[in-house]
Amino acid sequence: MKVVTADQMRALDRRATEQYGFPSLILMENAGRAVYEAAVDLLDGDVREKDVLVVAGQGNNGGDGFVAARHLHNAGASVTIAYYGDRDKAKGDALTNIEIAEKMGLDIRQSPLDAEFWAEWRNRADLLIDALLGTGIKAEVRKPYSDVIDLANDLAYCRDTPVLAVDVPSGIDADTGMLLGPAVSADTTVTFALPKIGLVTYPGAGCVGELIIGDIGIPQEALEDNDCKTCLLDSGLVILGITHPRQPDAHKGSFGHLAIVAGSVGMTGAATLAAEGALRVGTGLVTLAVPDSLNDIIEAKLTEAMTIPVPECAARAFGAMSLDAVCDIIDKRDAAVIGPGFGRHEDTIAFTLELIRRLKRPAIIDADALYAVSTDLSVLDRCKAPLVITPHPGEMATLLGTTVVDVQSNRLEVARTFAGDHKVTVVLKGAGTVVARPDGTAFINTSGTPAMASGGVGDVLSGMIGGLLAQGMAEESALAAVYLHGRAGELAAAELGERAVIASDVAARIGDAVWEVDSEA
Repeated sequence: MKVVTADQMRALDRRATEQYGFPSLILMENAGRAVYEAAVDLLDGDVREKDVLVVAGQGNNGGDGFVAARHLHNAGASVTIAYYGDRDKAKGDALTNIEIAEKMGLDIRQSPLDAEFWAEWRNRADLLIDALLGTGIKAEVRKPYSDVIDLANDLAYCRDTPVLAVDVPSGIDADTGMLLGPAVSADTTVTFALPKIGLVTYPGAGCVGELIIGDIGIPQEALEDNDCKTCLLDSGLVILGITHPRQPDAHKGSFGHLAIVAGSVGMTGAATLAAEGALRVGTGLVTLAVPDSLNDIIEAKLTEAMTIPVPECAARAFGAMSLDAVCDIIDKRDAAVIGPGFGRHEDTIAFTLELIRRLKRPAIIDADALYAVSTDLSVLDRCKAPLVITPHPGEMATLLGTTVVDVQSNRLEVARTFAGDHKVTVVLKGAGTVVARPDGTAFINTSGTPAMASGGVGDVLSGMIGGLLAQGMAEESALAAVYLHGRAGELAAAELGERAVIASDVAARIGDAVWEVDSEA
């Protein structure tokens, strides 16, 4: 499913009207009706004599709220609309629906901020509908709207009243998911036609609750055939890429050979976890290149993967003496993972940069190898092999010479811009991992859990991407690995609890995640 910005959604609305002849008033009516239907569900199917407060603004978001209020009124609910706008400046479809509500005699209160009004509703509200601010807000939420949002959240908390948001919870930037001040904390959000980026990107995603996609009548052709380049990454996309039955005469050589260049003293676990990730996604053969003095340790930790010791620097890590041997190992395999547990010794940094320059095979650049790249970004541009980089927000900030706050403020565009500038695939890890390709397409992952906030989990992911790349999946490798990795984490958390999950637990449940996706195919 595509995910859109506010401007892209407005363009789709216009297209529905101009190309297909849908009056905008019908689109608003359908939107309000979708909110009404969600309200009925939240009220257990019967709205008669239920007390519903609709908090509405002056624009089209408020107009949707007025439509929902009308339908609730007709169904027997006791509805009050708290209208925070200049009635004389209302226009268009929103004005039409305000006038209908007035003629029907609905209870409309003008900008109530008094304690008495809100105290009354704290004692009686069965449902609060947030139709205050829509997708157009980009600046800080100011008074009186910030006060209204605080009052609405307080009402919901005090009475445990469910909150239903119209299109986006008020206070969220629909394009980035950033909070523009106080934001409504919804139990359910009904968005229209397609999800907005801010609804699936944190921190905004944390205010959404259950996300319902309301059909407002825009033709499916228009929803699919447009210039939107962002999609949700779910099991459906993974099914398209990974569910190919193995042939009866297949052998280990049929499923790729991955080289993993990883480890330094004190960080052999990173190499091990990357190997486990690669093996669990079905890679036929995995070979680890490791610093010579660490080979015995790695061999003891791994059974199914092979190891090759290579010359090392004085820090018991990769260095200039390792380069020729490592290049030879990678050249004889189908793909490579480079960086887990490297350390940041100056000799290792120089080794990493030269290795990337010499690459002839597709490779994943991860962890400390990304730190090395941050010292000379031109190495990405000079590399002739396809590259996937897998930074967490801190590593992305280092690559860009900025702050984590700046990266997190617009994760999607940060990843998309870097991918386009350097012609690499970017996997920007975190809640709602972003996968961005050089052609501008990007995906926001729907799987994952806070249980995965544990050391080594990223190494498992690198191994998974590398393993799928070695098996010939090319563009699909990052998408499939990111989704399956998140799903494996969810399965581990469901069994062990969020606090107890460690990286090897995620690796151990990759097979279950793959089986689950296979079952859906």
